Amino acid sequence: MAHAAPRSRVRGRGRPGTERTGTPDVFSERTHRMARIAVPVALGLVYGYWAAANVRYGGPITGGNVLFGFLTALVFIVLFLAVQAVAPRLKREVHAALWGAFTAASIGFLVSTTGFSVLWSMWLGLAPGAGLGALLFYRYHSREDAAGRRRP
Repeated sequence: MAHAAPRSRVRGRGRPGTERTGTPDVFSERTHRMARIAVPVALGLVYGYWAAANVRYGGPITGGNVLFGFLTALVFIVLFLAVQAVAPRLKREVHAALWGAFTAASIGFLVSTTGFSVLWSMWLGLAPGAGLGALLFYRYHSREDAAGRRRP
């Protein structure tokens, strides 16, 4: 009978003395800290540009249009950071639902800037939001125990 090779022990996310099994983390703690801010800012700028382009309807770029884009980006960034800070403290079901609701609202707002009806915006936002919520619900249920601690 052949024996499987033992799993390598990998240090866990910069906490001294913690070890976990699995693949190694190739990025440093500093990179993770920077990404927690850089990713929402980058997504917010793309989101703001997209919303401003939708409102512009192919017309000329105006000061009001640029202002709308930057304000939209700012609101998106602030809400993303708030969800990112609050969601991990919640139960896994609510955690997944919060990210799903944020996604649904974000996409619904973008669709509403194109001139479609509110009901159409709601349905187009609800579909990916519900999909992401279900996906995260499965992920959190399969990788955490009932107390919310990650399984090795």
